[in-house]
Amino acid sequence: DWSVGGRLGSGFQAVGQYGHNQNSYIEGRFGAGWLDHGVTADFTALHNWKVCTMDWTPRAGEWFFDAGVGLNIGGESHYAYLGVAGMARLGFKFYDAPVSLSVDYTPVIGPAIVYGGGHSHAGFRDIGFANLGLTCTYNF
Repeated sequence: DWSVGGRLGSGFQAVGQYGHNQNSYIEGRFGAGWLDHGVTADFTALHNWKVCTMDWTPRAGEWFFDAGVGLNIGGESHYAYLGVAGMARLGFKFYDAPVSLSVDYTPVIGPAIVYGGGHSHAGFRDIGFANLGLTCTYNF
């Protein structure tokens, strides 16, 4: 039921997934993002559904497409963001090794807030649409 690994792209996050033996699973990501004002702490929680599997390479493994929704939060000193996240993932699970590789697009829609020094400013965080990543997980 468990998978652990890493995601590299618009940041680097440790990834944990639970519930793979069902039609849906939960996923948590925690690490560093580098889309915003320098390096930020970044956390994402998702509920993902297994949409379909494809038997394109029957001797090597199984292709899959997953989709999900969740929340993303992060920030650094005097900067924070929060948003609703969507997720679309195309991946490959090897038959001979307990490893999966996938590419995902996880757009985040929400505000960014700059604060400190007696003032604050909030606005739409349009860089949240640039959230792409390559994920490698070990499946228990």
